[in-house]
Amino acid sequence: MRPFFFGPTLLALGVAFASPAHAAEPNTILNVSYDVGRELFAAIDKQFSEDRKAKTGEEVTVNQSHAGTSKQARAILEGLEADVVTFNQELDVQILADKGQLVAQDWKSKFPNNASPFYSLPAFVVRAGNPKGVKNWDDLVRDDVKVVFPNPKTSGNARYTYLAAYAFALKTNNGDEAKADAFVKKLLANVPVFDTGGRGSTTTFVERGIGDVLVTFEAETAAVKKEYGADKVDVVVPPVSLLAEFPVAVVDKVVDRRGSRALATDYLNYLYSPKGQEIIASFNNRVADEAIMEANKDRFPAVELLTVDKVFGGWKKANEVHFASGGKLDQVFVGR
Repeated sequence: MRPFFFGPTLLALGVAFASPAHAAEPNTILNVSYDVGRELFAAIDKQFSEDRKAKTGEEVTVNQSHAGTSKQARAILEGLEADVVTFNQELDVQILADKGQLVAQDWKSKFPNNASPFYSLPAFVVRAGNPKGVKNWDDLVRDDVKVVFPNPKTSGNARYTYLAAYAFALKTNNGDEAKADAFVKKLLANVPVFDTGGRGSTTTFVERGIGDVLVTFEAETAAVKKEYGADKVDVVVPPVSLLAEFPVAVVDKVVDRRGSRALATDYLNYLYSPKGQEIIASFNNRVADEAIMEANKDRFPAVELLTVDKVFGGWKKANEVHFASGGKLDQVFVGR
């Protein structure tokens, strides 16, 4: 059985109970999330706990499970009882709606900003002093550069990396798909090891010392530099990248069976609250709250953000063309 990270924490938001049935609602939920979101959600849960305790005197527990989001989605389809998902890629939420009817088909309309409370982009971690002079995506296909990121077949983080590189290649080659195919094939050939999730790739790069560049979400690049020190790594934010949204959803079949819908919904709404947005921005994620972004503008360099909708025609088409069995990813993975 695949191991999960469970970090039980208390979480908080006042709920007015209107009937004895509501009083019997469970005081725990499970948040099944992406691989590098452990610390972010631990901080959110702590503050959520304090707010709820102060308002109502109630204590509730959020258990956390973290892994590559495609693995997480499969685990939920196989029976993992997630009350909520906080993923890093739309496809892995949509499959819960399409294959298991676990999530409502209109899940993107249930919360603001297409159910994405924050966003990020793929960026780079390099060795201290940037000895290879890495500045942009075209540096990642040089013969003298080895790149580390997880497997796009198991990680939403990695699919953003793949699509960002492909979008960059299309942009710089006037839409020539053959050149874009060759670009990402060379990029994948420069990856010495594919981990299943983003945190595993961080360990491979920093602790095992493999590779010249780690590609991961901008928020994770800042966390890596903070944890390991500027004497070990530097961060490079490329001038062009891809918008990475972080969709959330209530897992309807689970919350209806457990009676945890109100708590699960409150938890996700908290991510959009001013306090929730402040915590999210403090972990170097970009948020929709303009005042909070202005207060944190020094954290976030200007980037031209391409989008999956504009470049690839949306996630459904991107999946069919690139990630479905026999798609472009399988074709360029040949020989790996």
